[in-house]
Amino acid sequence: MQLLRRALGAVLLLAMLAAAVGLYFVAYPNLPEYEAPEALRYLEQWENGDRETYYYTPQGTQVKGLEYDWFVSLELPFSQDKFATPDYLARFGFLVDPSQQATALNPGNLPVGFARHEDDESGRTYLDVTCAACHTGELRHNGQAIRIDGGAAMHSLASTVPTLRGGSFGQTLGMSMAFTYYNPFKFDRFAHAVLGEHDEPARAQLRRDFKQALDRLLGTAYNDWHRDLYPTEEGFGRTDAFGRIANTAFGDALDTANYRVANAPVSYPHLWDIWKFDWVQWNGSAMQPMARNIGEALGVGAKLQLLHENGQPLPEGERYASGVRVRDLHRLENTLMRLAPPRWPEEILGEIDLEQASRGRALYRENCAHCHDAKPKPENNRYAPERDPEWRMAVIPTSVVGTDPTTADNIADHRFDLTRLGWTQDELKRLDVKLYGQSTGPLDLSKVSSAKGLAYITAYVEDRAYRDAGIGAAERAEFNGFGLPIGVQEIRGYKARPLDGIWATPPFLHNGSVPSLFHLLSPVAERPQRFWTGSREYDPSHVGIRTERFGGGFLLDTAITGNGNRGHEFRAGCRGNGVIGRALAPHERWALVEYLKVLGDPGFEPRLEALPTRPHTPGPSCL
Repeated sequence: MQLLRRALGAVLLLAMLAAAVGLYFVAYPNLPEYEAPEALRYLEQWENGDRETYYYTPQGTQVKGLEYDWFVSLELPFSQDKFATPDYLARFGFLVDPSQQATALNPGNLPVGFARHEDDESGRTYLDVTCAACHTGELRHNGQAIRIDGGAAMHSLASTVPTLRGGSFGQTLGMSMAFTYYNPFKFDRFAHAVLGEHDEPARAQLRRDFKQALDRLLGTAYNDWHRDLYPTEEGFGRTDAFGRIANTAFGDALDTANYRVANAPVSYPHLWDIWKFDWVQWNGSAMQPMARNIGEALGVGAKLQLLHENGQPLPEGERYASGVRVRDLHRLENTLMRLAPPRWPEEILGEIDLEQASRGRALYRENCAHCHDAKPKPENNRYAPERDPEWRMAVIPTSVVGTDPTTADNIADHRFDLTRLGWTQDELKRLDVKLYGQSTGPLDLSKVSSAKGLAYITAYVEDRAYRDAGIGAAERAEFNGFGLPIGVQEIRGYKARPLDGIWATPPFLHNGSVPSLFHLLSPVAERPQRFWTGSREYDPSHVGIRTERFGGGFLLDTAITGNGNRGHEFRAGCRGNGVIGRALAPHERWALVEYLKVLGDPGFEPRLEALPTRPHTPGPSCL
């Protein structure tokens, strides 16, 4: 009996220690300290009105049913300070302006990409995280901040899975909500902030509604954790976008047997010029702008009803009610068409060496242009004849470019059982979905790829959303984007996009595994194998992020699955298996980097000297 008491005591002690460690990281999450810049510079990428529209137009997402007023009223777990203050949210990497004030579009004075929308059925106003939260960047140098509209975010957003290091937005939000619900003093203050003067029934209803949102968030955290769905930690500036969207649409909303391990984080791609691309997504799998944007909204939390509560399929006329706001998505897409690439600010990052950049341009034309130059299609060869220009995006097989294949492999190999939706082949043929490079046989609903499955679900959601919004056939072509169908192609590769403004988008490769352009032009053996992310401090010499250790940073280890930094290599010897070009001497790399600062910039290109260019040669093949 004494031995049993000792054993139980030891177990209790260990539980208390674990709880104490957890509470410590709730109270003091491992986040970088936020220091406001001396000045924030907005580049001339578009008009201020377009910027405000992009930052705060909702797209119909919800954070587990969290209402906007709830979010701005939440307190930190161990203080009465508000969770949603700009300076605190900036520690997660969300973007704030030191001089920002609440506005009609941003009444909670929240960071970029935190919007709100009113639900048409309930009238409740929900917190809406928009595309701007993930596709807006900022760089720092010598105390100055440079906003990169349409650039890559550097925040810690996606993960809700508890970790000892703490620091992700989802995890900390969940703990703040839990402390609010279970601490009666906090909940009293919360209820007063949300309801003002109120009666007991109103308070009780708020408590029930709030608990539902808390349960959803904690349920997601538990589900992700006990299934080990996201074993490769994403850290700052990355998420496994395709994996999370597939787990949301096929697992959460349809069948738990459809959950798949998502171990391939990707960086957030920049958005300028994407309206010109014939194929988008890192793997060039999607064509239609509206379908791409609906898929993104579903992945971020737009509500979606696929089945009855009893698990049976809905009648065709009742299917696919969702929260996506197609009019707002169309407004955002049109706004992005006016977004210009960022231009190198010499007064902050240093003057351009025109002689060096001229040599770099010649080297670029020899070694890079054959993959990365924009290639406008003739009108008779475009997917959308009225889109001018329409650029051909070369999707390079992973066997050639050699970069970490996990993202492309998962998208190509994961299969999902969609039979519970009750689709018929005749239904699918009526949808505005076009498969490219695929056999025309019937779709096997028991093992559908993620790209195809999302295309068909998106087609149903899109059609329902158009009907609910009163958008007729005449408008649909415009809303879809140039009348394009929901095109799908499946290539085990990655898109080689044009490089205008590439200087403003570190770290590099699809998974953010290379910190600077100089390292990307160097052999793999000379690239950092581990480096720290989460800081926006810029290195204008190497053109990339600073990689020193700092408090609250995330150590990116390229040896972990999904984080590989090999491939896209310039090295002596035969080509293939990731070697794409000849070895570049250090002075050639420096010249190329100098040119990549100003590629496509109309203020610099005419000032560069026209030097002779060696022809591109494919080199000896390893095969």
